[in-house]
Amino acid sequence: MIEDCDTGKGAPGRWRFAPLAIVAAGLVIGYALGWQHYLSLDYLAESRQVLKDFAADNPVLAPLGFLAIYIGAVAFSFPAASILTIFGGFLFGWLLGGALAIVGATVGATAIFLAARSACTASVRRRLGGLGEKLSAGFERNAFGYLLVLRIAPFIPFFMVNIAPALFNVRLGTYVAATFIGIMPAAFAYAWLGQGCDSVLMAAESAGQQVTLGDLVTPQITIAFIALALVAALATVVRRAWASRL
Repeated sequence: MIEDCDTGKGAPGRWRFAPLAIVAAGLVIGYALGWQHYLSLDYLAESRQVLKDFAADNPVLAPLGFLAIYIGAVAFSFPAASILTIFGGFLFGWLLGGALAIVGATVGATAIFLAARSACTASVRRRLGGLGEKLSAGFERNAFGYLLVLRIAPFIPFFMVNIAPALFNVRLGTYVAATFIGIMPAAFAYAWLGQGCDSVLMAAESAGQQVTLGDLVTPQITIAFIALALVAALATVVRRAWASRL
């Protein structure tokens, strides 16, 4: 399950940091151009009908465009995966929106994983100290199971889980499989949340009012949050079951 990143097969010298430099540059440029505004719930509320009409008029282009945006956002480490998944549920329904989010997140995460792995060195892992040793031990015992737990747990930042396995020599196939499976519960839960937001925004628009927190407490939204709570509980169950086998 584990392979050594210090084999000398990567890009020589300073060039091994080029992929990460591109990611960092893309993130800086994106924020400088104000792209983060378009990856927010405020923008979703402002452009609800325009986005809905575009998705309805372009049943092929709209999902493909959404998928491309999702991949780019994750690959360049914009902290917007959850918001984009809500967008997906809002525009395409929870099933298609969740599926697009899963594919987009997996492809984007794999891109940042490969970029980080190109710069992976033993010295980087040593600088992490005790935390690095704990993570290394976990990945060495069962890379797939350990990464799956990290993916399922909703309280661990998505970006950190994208990078960490590259530092601890997780195989590409293991990374992709654990990522794809591990993000499914939260992706469909957030997509369901986005699907529920549609009715809330429509009601607020008809009444000429702004959406308030109280307006969001609908049966669909409540089910979505219960699903997210179950995701967290599932992470605990999986972790305990895994630990009992060690």
